[in-house]
Amino acid sequence: MVEKKSAPVKQDEKSEMVFTKKNYQLLLISIAIVVLGFILMIGTTGDIYDTRRTLIAPMVVLFGFGFGIYAILKK
Repeated sequence: MVEKKSAPVKQDEKSEMVFTKKNYQLLLISIAIVVLGFILMIGTTGDIYDTRRTLIAPMVVLFGFGFGIYAILKK
């Protein structure tokens, strides 16, 4: 039996980027949101059980992580 050799597949000279400019912008925004949440968590008052430290800041951080996942998965 004679094996047929297929022609080599030409790849485009220009490789496609995985993320677009919009993805990187959204990712930077999500990083800024997470950093803001950690800054809120640091706090300036001495009260460790402040609502901002225990409730608002963790919610902001989780929102930032969720937004980062959205930024990565967005087409």
